[in-house]
Amino acid sequence: MSTKGIDGLLIETHNWGKTVAFWKSLGFVVDFETDHRSGRLTHPAGGPGGPWIFVAERPGSHVLRVVPGLSVASASEFTPPASGTVERGFALEHWGNLQMLLTDPDGREVSVEAPPATGAP
Repeated sequence: MSTKGIDGLLIETHNWGKTVAFWKSLGFVVDFETDHRSGRLTHPAGGPGGPWIFVAERPGSHVLRVVPGLSVASASEFTPPASGTVERGFALEHWGNLQMLLTDPDGREVSVEAPPATGAP
């Protein structure tokens, strides 16, 4: 099974306020903000369920990443590409989806998410 494509991007930052202001000036709106300087932004042109940007502030010593987020219909039916590496298999995350972390042949991280299995909490 292949993916449904890129749903969004995790964008790490050293300054939540400045990064959010940048994306807002490009037409994005904050959908929700957590209590730990992170949150999701979408663009109105994307429509409901459209692509998102999740901005998360990290300490100054942290090397910042941009991680594409892809989705699949079923974790059990997804086969990771042989040309990449599974860094972490599917695990239930606090936001309710299953997430797998892959790295591409150059070592860049890619997130793959799937809905929880039927009957999962």
